Amino acid sequence: MAIADIPEYAHLTDDDVEAIAVRLDAIRADVEADRGERDARYIARTIAFQRGLELTGRALIFGSRKRSLWWAGASALGVAKIVENMELGHNVMHGQWDWMNDPEVHSTTWEWDNTGPSAHWKHQHNFIHHKYTNVLGMDDDVGYGLLRVTRDQRWRPFYLGNLVWNTLLAVGFEYGVAAQHLELGRKRKTEEDRAELRASLREVGAKVGRQAAKDYVVHPAIVGAATRSRRGFRTALTANVLANVIRNLWTNAVIFCGHFPDGAEKFTKRDMETESRGEWYLRQMLGSANFRSGPVLGFMSGNLSYQIEHHIFPDLPSNRLAEISVRVQAICADYDLPYTTGSFPLQYAKSWRTIAKLSLPDKYLTATKDDAPETASELRFKTDPEQRLVATVDPRSGRRRGLKSAIRGLRERRRGVAQFPAPRQERRAA
Repeated sequence: MAIADIPEYAHLTDDDVEAIAVRLDAIRADVEADRGERDARYIARTIAFQRGLELTGRALIFGSRKRSLWWAGASALGVAKIVENMELGHNVMHGQWDWMNDPEVHSTTWEWDNTGPSAHWKHQHNFIHHKYTNVLGMDDDVGYGLLRVTRDQRWRPFYLGNLVWNTLLAVGFEYGVAAQHLELGRKRKTEEDRAELRASLREVGAKVGRQAAKDYVVHPAIVGAATRSRRGFRTALTANVLANVIRNLWTNAVIFCGHFPDGAEKFTKRDMETESRGEWYLRQMLGSANFRSGPVLGFMSGNLSYQIEHHIFPDLPSNRLAEISVRVQAICADYDLPYTTGSFPLQYAKSWRTIAKLSLPDKYLTATKDDAPETASELRFKTDPEQRLVATVDPRSGRRRGLKSAIRGLRERRRGVAQFPAPRQERRAA
């Protein structure tokens, strides 16, 4: 089962949870008070870079009689689409730049280069996902209604195709984003619900149609007309297809690295209605994962390499998340909380490993659903009589011992059992 009692799982008292909330609120206040010219300069330069890169890509495609130019143009266009979706669209629609009161970068006016209507995405992502992060039955991002990513999801034969479904989802990720708001698997019993679905289908259809016309008709037609050749049309068409696939694969990878590696926990609905501000913060910290990045990888991921910080402060400017992470890590260290991170390839590989193994029924899996790498619950410690369920202070170092130490101790003891198994006679007696 997933985590139902967050403070108990984290080995924190109510006072601890409140103290963490106070410190995180102080971080928010400091950043909001410091927003200004350098942030405005950052977003303006990002927009200029993205538009310049898109024009460069389209110019290379236009003159791509050589295959090398075609690859360069399609790649540049793909990167431009990544920047538009990740560092601009995603973050602008979170309201990260609303404080500037600039209609060009305001969450109410931005329409991104994606098949999902921005209004749909803001409801599904900003409200549903960020409010109910990793809460089973509430957050549709847990498996996207397609994948089994936790043992709390009952296995069905459909999940044997987990790897196939995720490959298709990655290649066409923009269409997965567009379909998510429709909740196609939901039963609609009333005429009002069915009318809402029809309206949403029309909106999605219109947006998909506009995107398809732009990428696969208008731009190729302009190139074909200018070059007076069918070859020019085909060259531009295939380059646009590749650019969209590049964007889709990258976006899928970044998002999966933030939500499905080991340590990104899942939660039940039991305590959500009475959840305090501090418990909400804790759920974001325990339910998200980072990957290590420098300036370039951070920029290319929309700074979602700092997914933990983004989930704590979804509406603070993305260019501030790196500095915020230093203070968040300090809080985790003070309360001995895990700060889940790793290299980008490792985090993505862990996501695929989880998707692969959970394609199988539970009887073929070794760990329990209380202590599997991809999910856990407060019960993971209660099965171990040596594991303390309350935070303590190490008398020698004076440091707090809590969840991070408990997880490490649990792993070390199990590793020791695996390295030094009981003699055969004892195993038989057991």
